[in-house]
Amino acid sequence: MEPLAWEAILAAGVFFVLGATSPGPSLIVVLRNTLIGGRRQGVACAIGHGIGFGIYAGSAVFGLILLLENSPDVFFALQIIGVFLLIWYGIKMWTAEVDALQEVEATSVQHQRQGFAEGFAIAFFNPKIALFLVAILAQVLKPGMGFSTKLAIGMLGMTIDTVWYLIVAMVLTGTPALEYLRKKGEYVYKFTAVALWFFAGSVVYSLV
Repeated sequence: MEPLAWEAILAAGVFFVLGATSPGPSLIVVLRNTLIGGRRQGVACAIGHGIGFGIYAGSAVFGLILLLENSPDVFFALQIIGVFLLIWYGIKMWTAEVDALQEVEATSVQHQRQGFAEGFAIAFFNPKIALFLVAILAQVLKPGMGFSTKLAIGMLGMTIDTVWYLIVAMVLTGTPALEYLRKKGEYVYKFTAVALWFFAGSVVYSLV
């Protein structure tokens, strides 16, 4: 079995963590389900979200590797697009208003009935997640990566996403820690924005 590309796995893991822990519609959906249906419904929502995210992550990893190995020029263009996406996401994060997230609850999940379905839907039917994954993974994937590395990155994305929202549903809900996180959401956004800009800069440096 080929050795794992730990540098790529760790780099992807960092941004999976940043993406999962940034306050947004997904957090609101998990909170809502936990508050109205208890921890069991919140856990179902977290698992549904993780599966939806995992499908995106796995598809992005294996699809981008094929593109990298068979169409390097197209992949290079995709890397450049990814850099601009990272900068754009950073700007969106930096200027986001945490209070405005409350509006998402009424429009994104009002027609969903079950925790698992809501969690899966908010992840799987959110094109921003797909764009974010492409922007990140296009920078960390390398030609010749083995199946084990690709599978590890996809599974890591699903695991981090699921575990974080399980923590929200089972541990943080109803505690001062979650309220603190929501109040400090602005700083989480700004930290994520700086990380995205730094990563975009490092990619540009490696390409020139």
